[in-house]
Amino acid sequence: MSSPHPPLSRRGFLLAGAGAGAALALAARPAHATARPFGRYGSPERRRTPRSLYVDPHGRGDFTTVQAAVTAATGSGWTLVLAPGVYRETVAVDTTRTEATWIGAAEDPRAVVIVYDNAAGTPKPGGGTYGTTGSATTTVQADGFTAHWITFANDWLRADHPDISGTQAVALKVQGDRSAFHDCRFLGHQDTLYADSTALGVFARQYFARCYAEGDVDFVFGRATAVYEGCHFRTLNRTDLAAAPYGFVFAPSTAAANPYGYLVSRSRISSEAPDAAYKLARPWVPSSDTTARPALVVRDSCLGAGIDAVAPYTNMSDAFPWQRQRFAEYRDTGPGAVITVPGNRPQLTAAEAASHTRATYLGDWAPWEER
Repeated sequence: MSSPHPPLSRRGFLLAGAGAGAALALAARPAHATARPFGRYGSPERRRTPRSLYVDPHGRGDFTTVQAAVTAATGSGWTLVLAPGVYRETVAVDTTRTEATWIGAAEDPRAVVIVYDNAAGTPKPGGGTYGTTGSATTTVQADGFTAHWITFANDWLRADHPDISGTQAVALKVQGDRSAFHDCRFLGHQDTLYADSTALGVFARQYFARCYAEGDVDFVFGRATAVYEGCHFRTLNRTDLAAAPYGFVFAPSTAAANPYGYLVSRSRISSEAPDAAYKLARPWVPSSDTTARPALVVRDSCLGAGIDAVAPYTNMSDAFPWQRQRFAEYRDTGPGAVITVPGNRPQLTAAEAASHTRATYLGDWAPWEER
């Protein structure tokens, strides 16, 4: 998705979410910081199973890179345990590697960081550019994927590449059905978290529990049926801009036939930026699906002052006004949730809200019971 905004400084990325210690995202513990890099999961020798692999960038596991472990884990049902460290690489999990589980061994997402720095406009070695999808640091296409305590990041910065206009830089693109992320972080600027599906007619269900996501332009976007529960979304400052809006938190592209898009529940949105600098959402109707009817429900959540309460929604294209999409809120609180202009933020009734729960969105899959 295009951005009219000029570059952001490197300091903006490194200090993003600093109140929660997010500056540690690219500074994982050194090799000597722990004698047991796999935490309670033990050493590879003590806890080996036929379907487990241990990854350690310092050479104390089966592999030193995540992609090498993924490549070795053919078929279904593999568990990868990741030791503390920064894994600077791109990773792809194809559709054949189903029911995979990745675990950050330190049980702290700040200790395990998978990061790279491609953007949509980055030149590819063989010619052309990566595009938004190709910019992803981590891509997960397989069904049944689960991750615990891992940071997925893209540290590409506009300020470093003033010659590149394709500034979308995805940290994670997840397309598989039954994809769950518990206590994970997603760091980037534009298009940070791409919650999508493998095809227009596929309704991929995804669940994000107690996760943290940050960015500026459309940093949570895509056509998945995705539930965000107990999550923290943080909008970054844009010192290069003279006026709002600085960006947009959500940009769903839900297929018209899908009754459920994004559900944000019991979450919060905070901001580094000035008050009212951000829109809550704008609908993305991509050229590949001009019949899309983006759907977003934000309920029982706290919206900070960074959200423009007067006009929380806007259009990505005037051909597809947000008023014709499926945007609604219910029992939200905070200065960014105040209703100041009638009609500017549709509200669900109690009866309507009863059908917008994690159970209705995810059906027979209950990932919150899998811990």
